[in-house]
Amino acid sequence: MAPSSSVGSDVFAVLALLSISAIVILLLRYYLPLRTTPAYLLIPVFLALALPSSIVFLVPIDLASSSGTDTDGQRGIWLPDNVMLVAWRLAYWLTFCLTWFVLPLLGEYCDSGYREPKDRFIYSLRSNARYQLITLSLGTAGAIYFFWQNRHDDTTTRATTLKALVMAMAYAYGLVLAIYLMGHGLVAIPRRLIRDASVSARLKRLQSHAPGIHDKLDEAIEDLHQVETQVLQLRQRKSTMSRDLQDWVEELYDLSSLPESRPAVTYASVPAPPPVVTERYLAELSRKVKRARHKRARFTGEWNHLVRQAARLQSILDLSSSQRPKAANMRYHVQVHVLPALRVIAGVFLACASIGLLWSEVVHEMEPKLSLVGMSVVHHPSSSRGQIGFAGQMISAAWLLYMCAAALYSVTEVKVWGNRALVRRQTYAESACWYSLQVAKLTVPLSFNFITMIDPTISEGTTFYRFLGRLINLTPVIGNFSAYFPIVVLIPVVATLFNLYGKVKNVIGFGVLEDEHDEPGAGTWREGRILIERELQADGSQLNLASSSLLSSAEPSPRHSADLNRPSRMHNNNNRASAARRAAARMPDEDEDTSERAFFQDVGQRMRNTFDTVETPAWLREIGEGIKKPRWMSGGNDEGAHSSGDGGNFFGKLFGSSSSNNGNIRL
Repeated sequence: MAPSSSVGSDVFAVLALLSISAIVILLLRYYLPLRTTPAYLLIPVFLALALPSSIVFLVPIDLASSSGTDTDGQRGIWLPDNVMLVAWRLAYWLTFCLTWFVLPLLGEYCDSGYREPKDRFIYSLRSNARYQLITLSLGTAGAIYFFWQNRHDDTTTRATTLKALVMAMAYAYGLVLAIYLMGHGLVAIPRRLIRDASVSARLKRLQSHAPGIHDKLDEAIEDLHQVETQVLQLRQRKSTMSRDLQDWVEELYDLSSLPESRPAVTYASVPAPPPVVTERYLAELSRKVKRARHKRARFTGEWNHLVRQAARLQSILDLSSSQRPKAANMRYHVQVHVLPALRVIAGVFLACASIGLLWSEVVHEMEPKLSLVGMSVVHHPSSSRGQIGFAGQMISAAWLLYMCAAALYSVTEVKVWGNRALVRRQTYAESACWYSLQVAKLTVPLSFNFITMIDPTISEGTTFYRFLGRLINLTPVIGNFSAYFPIVVLIPVVATLFNLYGKVKNVIGFGVLEDEHDEPGAGTWREGRILIERELQADGSQLNLASSSLLSSAEPSPRHSADLNRPSRMHNNNNRASAARRAAARMPDEDEDTSERAFFQDVGQRMRNTFDTVETPAWLREIGEGIKKPRWMSGGNDEGAHSSGDGGNFFGKLFGSSSSNNGNIRL
């Protein structure tokens, strides 16, 4: 018989919930300033992260609660059925409301440029009207179909069918996105661990990414300056506005980085303010200012992080050729040999886990007993009550956590999300809402997909299956879709494994997913290395320092690349500055490369310098001076030809190289 008390399990569940809450708060503190973040944003984002995280623990607890083992000591953590049902209802419906209503509206509310809460809420409703209208139209069409199909049923059955339709459509939409993103992450995570095991390869990869990030930072700074220039233009003519609009313009100016003493920089691409400034215009301008500031903060953080990582990796490589104490050499061996070996081991282990998940996704519907996920979770096949104990719970939590991590890892690599990004302590409010929405959207479909890979005699007995799976299977279309669609995970796996994204990008010139399979070009990483060295030298640091402090917490802090007082970024056109910087960066260094190709280039360069610096012999110059040119070859002025700066050079006269021609070509 099952034990009547679950005090130990209750304590464990409470501690797990508190631990999840603490981890989520620390995560929010890392990306958001908690003191200045309003409660109406902080609470929904916290719930959107904490509730899906709790599902990762609810699924293993549900598996043990519905099956367990004959021995109480091996049953693991379990809760009564009524407690599990209440927990699933709270977790699912709160996540559902956050995903489809609260977070979309809150994201547009935070992105709005209006000042009054009422205006911002109306803007959010209008922005979400198209999205909600499409969702409502599909839901209405599905409801009409199912009501017509079940027109002979009673009212209770129709209400159940409607609820099943809503849950099934939300699940199907989330499953499509979750499976595709998970398939990409199952390949990308192990491959990145294995490829980043080599310190030199990781450094070269960072250097190859440096030019692109640096160009984006320049573009972000330029865009912000152009938007702030519009604010400055408005401030200069604010006397023609109403009092409220004047205060609004002053608030925008206080947020900008343009001092009043700085002369205004004119841009051909900066549109002039309209003759009549309205609230709608100022709201749109405020939104542009907030987005531009977020874009600058985003690429500033990426650039600073890249420079710090590159400096740390370079210092590790420099330790191999320096005479350091034993402690430093030990640190070098740990960084170069021990940690890379651990990365390779972790990458191989996760690669095997990915293969196990893919195999289970393919075979679980045809033969559940062949599912590797199910076999790893089930540890008591001869038990009369059930098959899952505490060890099976831990393994199931690890499987589910890896599935969610693979999907969420791919979210950070997708390039179609626009300007959204997570920035340390400076994450834009709309971006925080959007990323938390993705976490809430993906967790429930992946959790249900996970339990379907376990033996149906166990999975169909869980409270989660009775709560969600029964309603999904109530609709035959969605039920079959849920059973066979996960096989589609092979498509993103094959595309990522064989670099189909890069091939498609080369054909149509459009990239969707960040593809790290392509090896960086030689010129790209050299240019990135020069950019990083200049950044560190500008901060008073050097990239080739072999100091052990670089391996500790005292890493070189790069200068704040978003400083708007830098004249090269503020007063020059962005394209010309980038082109000039790239041209200077491509100048070869003497010790840049040690390959055979670079050796022959170096020898050729030295020979060319030798011949260029050889003076012409006196006897050869006398031969040229002894021959007089006809008057027609000297341009009709023989004396002027001898007295000119060209020394009587006929070709210089012909092509107009004298100072009197001002550089014009003579035809």
